[in-house]
Amino acid sequence: MPLFTVREIMSERDYYEILGVSKGDDAKTIKKAYKRLAMKHHPDRNKDNKEAAEKTFKGIQKAYAVLSDEQKRQTYDQFGHAGVNGNAGGNPFGSGNPFGNSGGFGDIFGDIFGGGHRQAQQNNRGADLRYDLEIDLKEAAEGKTVQVRIPKGEKCDTCHGTGAKPGTSAKTCGTCQGVGQVHMQQGPFAVQQPCPQCRGAGQVIDSPCGDCHGKGVVRRQKTLSVKIPVGVDTGNRIRLTGEGEAGVRGGPNGDLYVEMHVRPHNIFERHDNDLYCSVPIDFASAALGGDIEVPTLNGKFKIKIPSGTQTGKQFRLKGKGITGLQGSGTGDLICQVKLETPVNLNGKQKKLLQQFAGSCGKKQHPESDSFFDKMKSFFE
Repeated sequence: MPLFTVREIMSERDYYEILGVSKGDDAKTIKKAYKRLAMKHHPDRNKDNKEAAEKTFKGIQKAYAVLSDEQKRQTYDQFGHAGVNGNAGGNPFGSGNPFGNSGGFGDIFGDIFGGGHRQAQQNNRGADLRYDLEIDLKEAAEGKTVQVRIPKGEKCDTCHGTGAKPGTSAKTCGTCQGVGQVHMQQGPFAVQQPCPQCRGAGQVIDSPCGDCHGKGVVRRQKTLSVKIPVGVDTGNRIRLTGEGEAGVRGGPNGDLYVEMHVRPHNIFERHDNDLYCSVPIDFASAALGGDIEVPTLNGKFKIKIPSGTQTGKQFRLKGKGITGLQGSGTGDLICQVKLETPVNLNGKQKKLLQQFAGSCGKKQHPESDSFFDKMKSFFE
């Protein structure tokens, strides 16, 4: 992960603030806010102050590119700008343009006024899929690659995804001229809606494929490799681009979202990157002190217990927790000792304990003696 100075991180405005949305807003609300602001501040619509408009417009693009992407948004929510600014001083999203060749503005007007064949393809985009993957704590801490098998729609081999019978082809829809959208006049307003003839596809098929029935997609089981990064936690999602449902009639594939579910551990409890565990110790070890073994995710570790250790005392083992996502730091293991009272004592053991208790003075029980002194003073 690149290093950033505090000044570089703090000088950048919050992406939610730029778009005027809240962290709890859904994708639809964020997209609506982006369209409104992008249209308002596009340089072509602000020629009198083009330089300032261009700067504002780039900030809007940058914010939307992160908040519209579920995985980038989660990283931003957790780590802020440092988690998504992959190239300090340059394009924070790598060499690729997150808006394609249109720079974002074409998408806005394509959604509102229609965008030809591109718009029709978007209407045929395959659905996104979600796969719930259950892993144990050790797998989450160390990362691994797993194989998952999912049922999904894939391109038909018979018609190669066209939906048309072999030897034939789809034709441009005569109603919408391949746009996939038609405009209906309602008073002074023109309303855009999917073409009723081709149902938004932009094309019609006179002779549909017999295997996929004109959809260009058939159902299959597919095995995929999913690389689980180090430090994932319940609720984290991994996006596999293009591994969702196949698009209909040449449309783009959807994405597959693998959602993590970490099973509860029988020893450790996770809080952020720290691990907590409770370690029982006997009365003699607590009173006399000594070395005890405690568990870690990578085996046993020996710690020294000082004499007179009280129940609830915590011992912190630096770096024995979990390394966070994207190398965001390694947590600690906090071991809390719990004094275990012996049970099923025989007569001899009881007598020895009674003799021991009788031999102890106030200096041996400072906390309890202090408490009872305070209680006595309170009632008096």
